[in-house]
Amino acid sequence: MKLAVIGAGYIGLITASCFAEMGNEVICVDFDEKKIDNLDHYRLSVYEPGLEDLIRRNCKGNRLFFSTNLSKAVEDSLICYLTLSPIYREGELSDITYYLAVAQDISRHLNGYKVIVNKSNVPVGTAARLQKTIAQELAVRGVEYEFDVVVDPEFVKQGTAIEDFMKPDRIVIGCDNERVAELMKELYAPFVRTNRPIIIMDLVSAELIKYSANAFLATKISFMNELANICAITGADINLIRLGLGSDSRIGNLFLFPGLGYGGLRFSQGVRELIQTAKTIGYTPRLLEATEAINQNQRRLFIDMISAYFHDDLRGRVFGVWGLSFKPWTDDIREAPALTVINALMEKGARFKAYDPQAQKAAQEFFGVSNLAISYAADMYEAVDDAEALIINTDWTMFRTPDFNRLKSRLRTPVIFDGRNLYNCQKLTQLGFEYFYIGKKQRTA
Repeated sequence: MKLAVIGAGYIGLITASCFAEMGNEVICVDFDEKKIDNLDHYRLSVYEPGLEDLIRRNCKGNRLFFSTNLSKAVEDSLICYLTLSPIYREGELSDITYYLAVAQDISRHLNGYKVIVNKSNVPVGTAARLQKTIAQELAVRGVEYEFDVVVDPEFVKQGTAIEDFMKPDRIVIGCDNERVAELMKELYAPFVRTNRPIIIMDLVSAELIKYSANAFLATKISFMNELANICAITGADINLIRLGLGSDSRIGNLFLFPGLGYGGLRFSQGVRELIQTAKTIGYTPRLLEATEAINQNQRRLFIDMISAYFHDDLRGRVFGVWGLSFKPWTDDIREAPALTVINALMEKGARFKAYDPQAQKAAQEFFGVSNLAISYAADMYEAVDDAEALIINTDWTMFRTPDFNRLKSRLRTPVIFDGRNLYNCQKLTQLGFEYFYIGKKQRTA
């Protein structure tokens, strides 16, 4: 098939390159000329394992193209994917004004039957607004081309996005007629040869399912963090509780790790968007509000743990930091717990030497290149040189089995504050570390 993907951001690049990999002819459009020029030279503005190689291979195979020419992309394609990011404002539904403006531009170039597919995380009801926008523009043009609007929510995880797209657990398609349902099934048939389901549903249900999935997973994370906080008071072992819960087939063992909570713009924003959606129809989603509140509080508890150890005297103290991205295998720092932790301790006068395999450039832009309170190390051990303690924010695999003797020799004092519960407390204690983790029993005076 011939596809247009409008928006060369993270989801747009994943979508375009994976469809091209399956033999489709895909043109990816963006209005940023510099971004398109960079993509033509395989310079990506986002990091995702394997993405550069995938783009390079399909460009050389003449299946993937980048352009700023929206009109030609729409005219030459049967299916047009919208992968634009709406504008998010705290406490409000996302602003899709720009999103609808692009849909209007697409309508000006329709030259026959087209399928307009929403792949972005947008508020419930956006599909209906897309239908209305396109129909109005066609009426202005005085033409009667048929079109269908489809909702195709993405379920990829940063760090494993290509694998998730190419081998999905399920495909969800929201549409309102059999013709377009069959067309989308044909498009996705190569991705589900192992009989993973393609689930057809109405437009509104498909819009809601992505937010629902994120919110459910977020609730599991906050539930475990709530249990970890109870363990910190009672002395129970949260790691043993996790094993007990995870072995229950009704619960499963995914998303049961206590820690600093969830982050990432798409995940965090999804929970808040669902909260706002509920409130706009007059319903107060108390469980979701509690999920978000627990998540934010988890970071404050970790900050308080570090501050209390030093009797709230942090001025001039230097901390080594492992991890800046919100999760491993990404350079994305949006809504990253590390930023909250560092900012709060920085306000108390602390200084930092940080290391992250991918996110240091983004963090430097966030904190400012001239910010003397934070510097960036060339490797994980350099980050702890002469530091008074190590703070772990992200569970990159390289942090899971470090050389503890080397780590101890380079720290000024052998103290670890672990926001991801990576290590065995008994082992660390035997090695001479003071080890603090999420769910550790609190000290008593």
